[in-house]
Amino acid sequence: MKSASWIGICLLAFSASPGWGAGGESAPSGNPQFTANGQVALPPDYREWVYLSSGLGMTYGSATASRSDHQSFDNVFVSRHAYQTFQKTGTWPDKTMFILEVRSSRTNGSINHGGHYQGGVAAIEGEVKDEAGSPGKWTFFSFDLDKASGTPFPRTAACYSCHAHHGAVDNTFVQFYPTLLPVALKKGTVKPGALADKP
Repeated sequence: MKSASWIGICLLAFSASPGWGAGGESAPSGNPQFTANGQVALPPDYREWVYLSSGLGMTYGSATASRSDHQSFDNVFVSRHAYQTFQKTGTWPDKTMFILEVRSSRTNGSINHGGHYQGGVAAIEGEVKDEAGSPGKWTFFSFDLDKASGTPFPRTAACYSCHAHHGAVDNTFVQFYPTLLPVALKKGTVKPGALADKP
């Protein structure tokens, strides 16, 4: 697992490309659109989706990495329809899409001389729930920032087992989303033991 971001653990993504579904019909807003070779295109408006949380220097492995002077921010976004469905049900509908935006952290700049603020984008990853098209319902993607396209992580990547074992709700780290954890607890959809889970 990597440090801080889900980069090493992989996490969420989506797209924008022509045609969606077997009939080539247009995809509802925020739904993933897959290319013929199984990639997804990074949606240009993902920052207008629902913001879930940010982490700074988080790590699911050794705590040593989180003490680095070059910690990263992880910003998590999810499509609005999926967020609204979660609010009603406490779980994610099919075609849910997340974006994990990894940004550098900075301390000294302009008038700031303490704490951390966000810098440039270092990486983008994604996760898509596709119950019919994915062997494990969820697929993780890594985006090429130059081409704005996402390539699936191999099924042997650590992110798959990590999310399956430690995700509080439906393969996702809802335990780190302060606006959604109370919803999941109220709906009774939190995996038993997930909140007390240790790496």
